[in-house]
Amino acid sequence: MDKKTYQEKLEAQLKEWRAEIDKLKAQAQKKSAETKMQYQEQIKELEQRMEQQKGKLNTMKGAGDDKWNEIKKEIDKETNEIKAQLKDLFS
Repeated sequence: MDKKTYQEKLEAQLKEWRAEIDKLKAQAQKKSAETKMQYQEQIKELEQRMEQQKGKLNTMKGAGDDKWNEIKKEIDKETNEIKAQLKDLFS
């Protein structure tokens, strides 16, 4: 996968995560106070991780071919962790 395609894929993934987080926020409103707080903590963490991914994406856009592969590895690792966290929250 080339750099441009990868960037587009990551941008689409970030939008998808935003929608999932919005769903979580709606679900949290229907929960008890304690559960709602747990959801809010998880949502806050997810939003921070997404911001980090956006930062890495911006860094990648300006990186040369040698550096972008290194950044891609970091993004892939974080992406897998975010996906796992979202899966846990939705199950």
